[in-house]
Amino acid sequence: MRRRTVTPGAGLEETLDNLAAATATRQEAPAAPAPARAPRRERDTLQTEFAFELPRGYVDDEGQVHRNGTMRLATARDELKPQIDLRVKENPAYLSVVLLAQVITRLGPITDVHTGIVERMYATDVAFLQDFYRRINSEGHTHAAVTCPLCHGSFEVDLSGGRLGES
Repeated sequence: MRRRTVTPGAGLEETLDNLAAATATRQEAPAAPAPARAPRRERDTLQTEFAFELPRGYVDDEGQVHRNGTMRLATARDELKPQIDLRVKENPAYLSVVLLAQVITRLGPITDVHTGIVERMYATDVAFLQDFYRRINSEGHTHAAVTCPLCHGSFEVDLSGGRLGES
C-alpha cells in the first residue's frame, strides 16, 4: 500500500484525491475477520449506585422534605478517610456521619451532601442509611428476606424504599 501525505498548503482537491485513493486501497485489501465476542452477561456489569427512600425525610432550611436519594458503593479510601478525621477521633460514633456524607451522592435535588446535612437528619433516617450502606457494601443488593408474623410466609422485600404494592 502506497501512502500519500498531505502537504501544508495543498489544495482541497488534492487532499480529497489523496483521501479517496487511500480509502480505495483499504477497501481492496481483504478485511481480517473480527474476533468473536462473547455475549455480555448480566454479571459483567457492576451496579455502583443505589436509589433509596428515607422513612421520614430530610428537611432543608426552606422546609422542603427530601426523601429520595442515591448512595454509591464505598471505596477503601471512603472507609479509611474518617479514621483521620478529628471529629471521629474525639467521638467514634461520628464515624457513620462522615462515612454517609461521603457516599450519599444525591438527596432530592441536593448533590453536595456533607456532614452538616447528615447531622440534621432524623435518627430513624440515619439508622436506615447505616443499614442500607451495610447491605449494598457487604451483600451487594438491597433485598432482605422477611417472614410475615401472622401467616409465617416468607418473602423478599426491597429495602430501597418502594411503597407496599408498588413494583
